[in-house]
Amino acid sequence: MIAALFAFVVALAVASFFVARYRAQAVSGGRPSALHSRPAYHGFYSFLWVLLAGVGFLILLTIVPNYIITTTLLGDIAQARPDAPYIEHQLILSDAKALAEGRVASQSGELRQEIAARYASLSATWGWIRILAVVAMAVLAAGATQRTVTLEYRARNRAESIVRILLAAMATIAILTTIGIVVSLIFETFSFFAAIDWRLDKFLFGTTWSPLSGVHAGDMDPDKVGAIPLFAGTLMITLIAMLVAVPVGLFAAIYLSDFATKRVRSVAKPMLEILAGIPTVVYGFFAAITVAPFLRNTGDSIGIPIASESALVAGLVMGIMIIPFISSLSDDVINSVPQALRDGSYGLGATRAETMRQVVLPAALPGIVSAALLGFSRAVGETMIVVMAAGQGANLTANPLEAVTTVTVQIVALITGDTEAETAAGPAFTLGFTLFCITLLMNVLAQRLVRKYRETYE
Repeated sequence: MIAALFAFVVALAVASFFVARYRAQAVSGGRPSALHSRPAYHGFYSFLWVLLAGVGFLILLTIVPNYIITTTLLGDIAQARPDAPYIEHQLILSDAKALAEGRVASQSGELRQEIAARYASLSATWGWIRILAVVAMAVLAAGATQRTVTLEYRARNRAESIVRILLAAMATIAILTTIGIVVSLIFETFSFFAAIDWRLDKFLFGTTWSPLSGVHAGDMDPDKVGAIPLFAGTLMITLIAMLVAVPVGLFAAIYLSDFATKRVRSVAKPMLEILAGIPTVVYGFFAAITVAPFLRNTGDSIGIPIASESALVAGLVMGIMIIPFISSLSDDVINSVPQALRDGSYGLGATRAETMRQVVLPAALPGIVSAALLGFSRAVGETMIVVMAAGQGANLTANPLEAVTTVTVQIVALITGDTEAETAAGPAFTLGFTLFCITLLMNVLAQRLVRKYRETYE
């Protein structure tokens, strides 16, 4: 139904565009110069208003009724089961929705049947309200904008104002989303530290990570929330990945930009960038099934024990995954260096390799640093490869041949575990906020480095 309403609004907006444009041509009497705005602007103005009115009410009457229905039914469930916990109320509502929509529910009882019937009734009522409101507003917008088609009407100015407002709204949404993420991280982080009596030292410098070991007894042990093993594992795997990705990606970019023939570049560059489109779960399978047994057997043959799940395996495969990011961005940056710098170096008698080393790379350094930062952020946030190739045990070790875990893996383990989300959210969000602060600090330092060299070579 929502898709059909959206299609109706779009069709009406397109029809309104052509009608308004035709009316503008008719009003001008075949003399477009008599109009303040060209006929296409009158059509575009009508198109925007119909689309905004219809889609706006469609979104509003989809979100608000869901909230009202959910709140109402949860209240009915709470009255019927006052002693049940809130999570059971949500489970009953979920089963009732499944029954009303013809899906399979986990349980079916008298209460669930009653809630399902009430849910179906409320959904049908609000569905008709949504249909009537969306159609009415779209039609009213179309009629109102058709009446504005006159010689003097400033359709172009108003259409451009609407577009500017939309662009500003999109930018505001992006900013507010970022602020919301940061605020939620901070709020949950404060809640977590309050639960451990503000023992920040235990979290930042502790070496034992088992935050949920005592929550069933109603207490969170501050001695078991040490995040050092997680950040040590994250740093180790990320460094291994960068040691693989940065040299290979940078040298591949150098070769493809200045040394490879056009034929080689036309084949090698797309093949290299195919790596960026491979799902991370495929890399995880490759690490667990191919790379890990190979390294383990190789280590056994030379007397070096290598665990089946190790930081080395995860780092190597993660580095392969990051290569196309660094290679593609570095290649674009190197190609953007002015040809005049190369020609000047060649004119002074420098070879192609000397020109690359002493002229092109220093000029492209800010972009290369940015590419490395993108690869670093990609490695820090990777989860699937680490789960399948490095393990989930919080092991504090400096040996890359042993199993370790990362911050992102533990966040996923906490949120998707058997413990209630409210309990596990504190440690998970705290890990995320700490990782956010570390990444932000590294980005600030890297930006200063980039700014320094950019001022030198501009």
